[in-house]
Formats: sequence, C-alpha cells, structure tokens
Amino acid sequence: MKKMLFLIFSLFFISTGSFSQTAPDTAKGNWPRFTEVEVEASFPGGDPAWKIFLVKNLKAAVPADNNAPIGKYTTVVQFVVGKDGTVSGIKALTNFGYGMEDEVVRIIEKSGNWTPALQNGKAVNAYRKQPVTFVVDEDGFEVNSKVPNTLFAGIDNEITVNVRRVSPANINLMITKGNIITTVEGRFIARLTQPGRVTITVYNKKNDKELGAASFEVKKQSEIPAEMKQ
Repeated sequence: MKKMLFLIFSLFFISTGSFSQTAPDTAKGNWPRFTEVEVEASFPGGDPAWKIFLVKNLKAAVPADNNAPIGKYTTVVQFVVGKDGTVSGIKALTNFGYGMEDEVVRIIEKSGNWTPALQNGKAVNAYRKQPVTFVVDEDGFEVNSKVPNTLFAGIDNEITVNVRRVSPANINLMITKGNIITTVEGRFIARLTQPGRVTITVYNKKNDKELGAASFEVKKQSEIPAEMKQ
C-alpha cells in the first residue's frame, strides 16, 4: 500500500520564554537564566521565513522511509539561541524514532544564526522548543478511533478497521499494551490502563499475514473531549 505523508509545524514555538538551566552550556560557557524575555528569539525574516525554510528543507518522507506505523507523531526539539545569535544545545525531547527527531535536529542545525532574545534591551541566551508533527497514512488502509490517532485510558475505545481487498471478517488486531476485543466485523474495542503510546497491528486471519500497523497516543481519562462524554 502506498504511504502518504503530511507535515504540520507550528509557526509559534512551544514554551516561548527562555528557561533557567542548572549547568552552563559547555560548548560556549553561557548560562541562560531568564524564565521570561521581553522579545523572544526569532528566525531571520520571522515566522513566514521560518515556514518557508521548513517546507523547503524538512523531509516529510523520513518516517515512511523508516517503516513507521501510520499515525500522528508530534516531535519536539529544544535548542538555545545565544545572545550572539548562534544555535547550540540542540536536543530532542520526544523519542518516537523512525528518524523523525533526527530530521528535526538536522533542520535546526542547518538553520544558521537567529535573532537573539532581548531582556531589558540587551541580547540574552534563551531556550526554544520547536514542534513538528509528522502524519503517516496509507492508501487503502484505515484504523480509526473517535479522536484521530488518540485513545484514552480507563474507557472502552471504539476502533474501526478497513483494509482494501480484505473482508472485515478476516481482520484480526494485536495491541502492544492493554487488550483489544472484536465486537462485530471490522469493529473493535481497545482497553488501556495507562497513558503513553501503543501500536495496533492488523493481521489477515486467513494466512496470519501482517497487513499494517497504526500508532496511537493514549491520554488520561480526564482528557476525554466533552463531545465524547455526551
């Protein structure tokens, strides 16, 4: 089945202020100390230029090339913009793998000098976090939940599966954590006890052949959207 790739990246950074750190940046001997800044560090040309840079340089096909299950993966990479505009301390805060964090790190490393943050009119060192969401889908293969790519701990999660050229009666599912049961052909219930991430693998009952896999984020029961509680 042909994999389709999408990228979603925020023009605004997560946790846009700088943060205290307990040890110096050993590469430069700098000590970012501010918890808030008056003017935040920015890519030259601002958000429009940053979006163009990401679209031009970031490789959306990385997770598919590395056989990532279908799903939505929001990677987050942290880095420091020094008061001289240089970028250092680049570090992935997520660990989805399949080359995704490495690709975002590569892009940050390639981004060159930035405009530093300002505090009291002076350039300062500041932490930044950049989220990039990779969405991996497959033509003719669907594993759907009520909230896309998301399940919830402590409830019965309804899942529907459609695979081109395979009868619903011949579909079987396995899940990496928790358990999953069949209700009717092509429909399942997944039960999880802890937040985190799980992979659901789809098999053909007739020959026990793996047809594909999908990755889901598992959230707390308290995070269930209001519309699902009605």
